[in-house]
Amino acid sequence: MKRCLLTVLAVTVLWSLMDMLIHGVILMSTYIETAELWRPMDEMKNGLMSVVTLLLSASFVALFSKFSSRKCPKSGALFGLIYGLGAGISVGYGTYCFMPIPYSLALGWFLAYAVKATAAGALAGLILKEDGDA
Repeated sequence: MKRCLLTVLAVTVLWSLMDMLIHGVILMSTYIETAELWRPMDEMKNGLMSVVTLLLSASFVALFSKFSSRKCPKSGALFGLIYGLGAGISVGYGTYCFMPIPYSLALGWFLAYAVKATAAGALAGLILKEDGDA
């Protein structure tokens, strides 16, 4: 239980740092170009976003912990990649279907989810690693 909580915390921190890079640097020019679609910075719900990230991390770790037959970085990365591809399709391309975002943003969100989840899976596999697993 202790390692699972540590893993949730580690994934939350990892995703928060990656989000700062992805959304605050890599995709920022696209957000600026489409400013009419977003809340002004002073109206952003950053506290809620932190809670969402924590809960998503907990769900991710619980799924990996419960359904992965091996707990190691390699199986974690594979789990994360599959999870990230599914979530990325939903968030990136699902949003693109009904919201007037540029295609580059849909692609960026898709790729971001795939990369973030793969990294989180590898990290979860490392922390939850069972004796004898590579």
